[in-house]
Amino acid sequence: MPSFDEVLKEAGEFGRFQKRVFFLLCQTGVTFSFLFASVVFLGQAPGNYWCRIPGAAELSERCGWSLEEERNFTVLPLHLGNGSSSGECERLDVAWDASVSCASPLARYGNGSVGNLPLAPCHDNWVYKQPHSSIISEYNLVCGNAWMLDLSQAILNLGFLTGAFTLGYAADRYGRILIYLLSCLGVGICGIIVAFAPNFTVFLIFRFLQGVFGKGTWMTCYVIVTEIVGSDQRIVGIVIQMFFTLGIMILPGIAYLVPTWQGIQLAISLPNFLFLLYYWVVPESPRWLLTRKKGEKALKIMHNIAKHNGKYLSPHYSEITISNEEVSNPSFLDLVRTPQMRRNTLILMYAWFTSALVYQGLVMRLGIVGGNLYLDFFISGAVELPAALLILVTIDRIGRRLPFGISNIVAGIACLITAFLPEDIPWLKTTVATLGRLGITMAFEIVYLVNTELYPTTLRNFGVSLCSSLCDLGGIIAPFLLFRLADIWLELPLIIFSILAVVCGVLVLLLPETKGISLPETVEDVEQLS
Repeated sequence: MPSFDEVLKEAGEFGRFQKRVFFLLCQTGVTFSFLFASVVFLGQAPGNYWCRIPGAAELSERCGWSLEEERNFTVLPLHLGNGSSSGECERLDVAWDASVSCASPLARYGNGSVGNLPLAPCHDNWVYKQPHSSIISEYNLVCGNAWMLDLSQAILNLGFLTGAFTLGYAADRYGRILIYLLSCLGVGICGIIVAFAPNFTVFLIFRFLQGVFGKGTWMTCYVIVTEIVGSDQRIVGIVIQMFFTLGIMILPGIAYLVPTWQGIQLAISLPNFLFLLYYWVVPESPRWLLTRKKGEKALKIMHNIAKHNGKYLSPHYSEITISNEEVSNPSFLDLVRTPQMRRNTLILMYAWFTSALVYQGLVMRLGIVGGNLYLDFFISGAVELPAALLILVTIDRIGRRLPFGISNIVAGIACLITAFLPEDIPWLKTTVATLGRLGITMAFEIVYLVNTELYPTTLRNFGVSLCSSLCDLGGIIAPFLLFRLADIWLELPLIIFSILAVVCGVLVLLLPETKGISLPETVEDVEQLS
């Protein structure tokens, strides 16, 4: 009986059929990147806002004040009397009633005594010039509630982490395409509910679920593509990452054209329903069917692939065997029991964690540094395209280890330099920060490749799932680290990113080089890699 790889070679390893499926599934990378980075635009700072004095709304209506006039009567006296207060998180501790004068509502307190009036913290009484522009103004995520914006992104990453384990397991058990389609449906439905969430709790619950299903679409599309092409999957994996980058470049355009956060949320969620049409054009993974002892279905799909590729599959192929069948119950101990495996596992876990934390931190940082957010975000996305091309050029000539280490170290040094560059040379600051983004993007894309090459066949799936779960942990920590440290000093997060990336660059140089070496089949093979 021929092996699956032998049959695939005869049917065409990357023919017309695979190219079509590959292109269709790559679109998932675009929509996943929308979800991944959307917080930058959903949570944009709302511009001018202030705390309303109790009774001010009624008085404003009676007196016919505009919002600007109301602000002048409430915030301006507060600022004049107490220069340290901007009126955003506290208000004058007074209440206005029907007896207050429209011309001078604070007259009763005397001209010289405004600065001596007690102040009260603001609670759910904010006024925004653009009330529905972002989730911050929608759910009052300002002042003491500002940390809740960090929570919304951490919850999304927690969803990614949950999806990696639950839907990763489900895809192995119930099939790749079934879980892919259910995940697309889930992302679309949850995205609509998020857009119309009546309160922040409902928003968080369905943002978490959108994260779960979003990770399901990204993982299963990646797996389907790599399982229906030949053994040289390197370019395929990196091109999928390029579609993720394409999404990062399109996102600011959507945000620029759509004025409300609900509109942006719908624009990035609804395309997922189009992927349900793939039911008729994307087959189940024949490799998966073989592991589930469904050889006839797998053979039928292989004949279909051969037909579309203009190839002919020998009629004597009545059965296929699958080589390298995976062990059913690998455990974490298998990854750390032997010295080389232990070293590889610990370094790779740290590399995944650092790549995700620094990458997400640099993406979200664009939302708080000022400048033209839409243009800066587009440029930072465009910078990621050369990262993929640099990888394609270097990994087969130089190897994996050196580009992996250097990209992390370059990212770290660029972050450190950016932190100390003066604000009055914006072009230089942007250029160096962009170099950091290029470096960490390269590191993020190489860790995918290196992770698969450093584990034996029997543990590869489990090892990649476990190590990459640290990526989602990094994503959970990133918003808290960025926004809370930036409150102390805007550039402080860059110092932390710099330390993490340089340490990672040094550690990955301790990994064995895998250029030109066939994939290890057993733990013994890994132990012999030098």
